[in-house]
This record gives sequence, structure tokens and C-alpha cells, in this order.
Amino acid sequence: MEVLSVASEVYPLIKTGGLADVAGALPGALGPHGVSMRTLAPGYPAVMAKMKRGRVVRELDDLFGVRAKLIAGRVDGLDVVILDAPQLYDRPGNPYVGPDGWDWPDNWKRFAALSWVAAELGLGLVEGYRPQVIHAHDWQAGLAPAYIKFSGNQHVKTMMTVHNMAFKGFFGADIFTQLRLPPQAFSVHGVEFYGGISYLKAGMECADFVTTVSPSYADEIRTPAFGVGLEGLLNARSDTVFGILNGIDTSAWNPATDPALVQNFSTNTIHMRRVNKRAVADQFGLDGVDGPLFCVVSRLTDQKGMDLLLEAVDGLVAGGGRLVVLGSGEAHLEDGFSRAAAQHPGKVGIITGYNEPLSHLMQGGCDAILIPSRFEPCGLTQLYGLRYGCVPVVSRIGGLADTVIHANPAALSAEVATGVVFDPNSAPMLVEAIRKTMHLYADEKRWKKMQRRGMKSDVSWDTSAARYADLYATLTGLKTNDDPDN
Repeated sequence: MEVLSVASEVYPLIKTGGLADVAGALPGALGPHGVSMRTLAPGYPAVMAKMKRGRVVRELDDLFGVRAKLIAGRVDGLDVVILDAPQLYDRPGNPYVGPDGWDWPDNWKRFAALSWVAAELGLGLVEGYRPQVIHAHDWQAGLAPAYIKFSGNQHVKTMMTVHNMAFKGFFGADIFTQLRLPPQAFSVHGVEFYGGISYLKAGMECADFVTTVSPSYADEIRTPAFGVGLEGLLNARSDTVFGILNGIDTSAWNPATDPALVQNFSTNTIHMRRVNKRAVADQFGLDGVDGPLFCVVSRLTDQKGMDLLLEAVDGLVAGGGRLVVLGSGEAHLEDGFSRAAAQHPGKVGIITGYNEPLSHLMQGGCDAILIPSRFEPCGLTQLYGLRYGCVPVVSRIGGLADTVIHANPAALSAEVATGVVFDPNSAPMLVEAIRKTMHLYADEKRWKKMQRRGMKSDVSWDTSAARYADLYATLTGLKTNDDPDN
């Protein structure tokens, strides 16, 4: 079965967040299930630098007013088709925003072009390649199902995966005449959304199936609190909406072999994590490794609950803990953590930005990872934490609630607890969760048992990939390797 994945970022070619990790890991996970997946991605500078041996499979003289090429190849284990359109994608820095920190004003065109090419590939743009399913990820690929629907073609099927409902890809109605869609597409059953155009809504309305990245989030987004105005659409087509947990690439995230760690370890040698803890302390200028070391690897935004954590820092340090933060985001939060580091020298450290190897080291050396998100479709950092024995401390929301088993007395007695879960999501409850974590940490034998249970949790793509393969098979009527009649 041929599936074309369409994503605005894919690891290890380009990454700003968890979407890239998912888009990068899913193709390999689907292979054992009889699914061949290629990934269509934009030709950003970082991507083009890795496409030295690709071959041009199609040239486009007029892609929304610019010239472009489609370059196919295999890079870092991924089969990719890169949309090489320098006027759209050859720009420095972040894929979505300019040097001034604002969205590129032509993002509507940049990602309409990506979606249009995806749909055309499904309709036979390149001789010898015609996927049966187009799998679109988030708003940047959201128009692909709309282009297929309004083409009238019934043969290629579409799936829309929502990684974060908060980003709707909303633009003014004035762009509609430039989108290469028929007039009837500007309607409630097409791309129209409150008088404008939402690429995310378009994908959710027009795709054959809609998935999101955890069962709990699939339920939450059907409510006004989390549905951002799209809950009615989701409830109207609830029989085609599915929640499938993300997994992680357990070969890239393997504490026994990870080259980013100073000291590799396994469940049997978990005491060796302490070497990595010292390395983390050195990186962040801490004064030692006594007591629990908490970490944050996150965008520094209110959505991630970072404002709540700032309120809890003094109590964390007063209780004997230390905190290291790796991330960037809203200026007031970056400044707040910098002030906290200045107020608690040797106890709190922050490195602004993102550093993939350092994030691995933090998971492999810190005792607990704090994820107090206000909403979290799935989350990946808690999965990395489980895999590396870095105990997750999370809010009871979305995928966090689906993946972490709270250390209440019953779970501890049954020896199934893998972390600390708190609600409601408030600064006082986060403080209490940190206090509870410190109490658990003080019992070394119990703490190590909880770490080992987390490390043995199934955080791979195996189960979820099988579920995706099953949905593709349902859409197409084709069999997969998982079909007993195959």
C-alpha cells in the first residue's frame, strides 16, 4: 500500500517540534505492516543541503506564480519528495516566521503550494507513482484533502492528523481566488471558517478520516473548552474521528546506545544514570547533584504551563530540588526563568534555544521532567522521560493522562505507577505534585522501581502504526500484513 505523508517538517531533515518527530518516525514504523510511505516536505535550506543525490521527477513552471521542482530521494532512512521552490522556502531560520518574529506574510501561499502538490501527486502528477492515501499533518497540509475532494476524484483517499488544534492556519477570505479551488469550496462544507479560510478546518472537513494524537485529546476537542470553534464539525462526523497515541523512535531514543549520553545504561544498570546527572549539572552550572534534579525541555509558553512553573520554582528549591530548563518561547517566560536562575545560583539553570543532544542528556540524567501543560494533544517528552528513567510529572490532560500512571497509593502498591499526575492544573497543585515527587524520590528503592517500570513501558510506534495501517486498509479496501486473510 502506497501512502504519501505531507508535513511541513520531518526529523532529521528539519525540526521545530514534535510534529517533525512523528513525521520522521512513522514511515519506518509502518513498513512491517505492509505500508510504503513517502514524505512530501518543503525545500527549506536545511533540507536542500541534504538532498545532494536526489533526482528531479517533475518540474513545475507555475506553482502559484513561482517555478519549482520535485526532487525524490532517500535521506537519513526516509523516502522523501522535496518541493524545491526557492522563492517560497529558501529563507533563513525558522520555517514559519521571519527574522522579525512574525509569520511570513505569504505562509498562505507557501503551504497551499505544498498541499496542492500533494493532491496532484495523488492524481498522477509523477509517472509511475500514485499513492492510494494522502496523509496530511496539521494545518500546513490541510488543504490537500480539500484539493482532492473538489477534484471529484474518488480513488485517492485522505486522512488528516491534527497534532494541535490551537493552530488553525487562518487567513482572510481575499486569498480564496488564488487557491485553485472551485467557487463551491468556499462554504461551510469546504474551506470557509467564520468568514475567512482555515486550512486546518478544510482538512478536517474534507478528509475521509480525521485522527488526532491521543484518545483523550480526541474526546477533549469535541468540547467547547478545547475545540476552538471546530467541536461541532468533529461531533457531526464523530464516526470518522480517531485518537491514536504517538510513539517514539526507540532506536534513536535508546539509553543503552544513545551517543548523546556521557554514560549509557539500561534497567539493570540504572544507577549509572548518576554520571549523566553530573554532566547535566556541569552544563547548567549547578553546584552539585544532591537531591532531585527536575528538568524542562519545552517551548516556553503559557500553553505548556511555564507560567505556573515559574510560580513553583521557589518552593522547588526550598524543598531541596534543582531545576534545569532548555527551551525558548515567549519573552516574559524566558526572562522569568533567567531571573529565577539569577535568584537561585547553582540551583536553577536555563539554556535558551534548542539542542537535540542536550535534550537526550537531560532525559538520561535528570530525575524528573516537569510537563504542566494546559492542553497537550499527545506530548513526546514524557515518552522520552519514561524511556530514559526520567520520571514524568504531568498535568492530567490529553496524551499526558493517557501515557503516565499516577503514583497514588493503589498504583504504588500494585507496582504499576510510572509518574506523578496532577489536576486541576494550577500553581498550587503543581507545587503539591513537586512535593510528592520529592517524597517519592527520598525512598531510593521505590524510586528506582518506578524508573524501571517507566523504562519498560511500551512507548514505541508498534501498536499505533498497526492502527494507522488498519485505517489505511479500511479507506482503500486493501489488505495489510496485519490482515489474517492476507
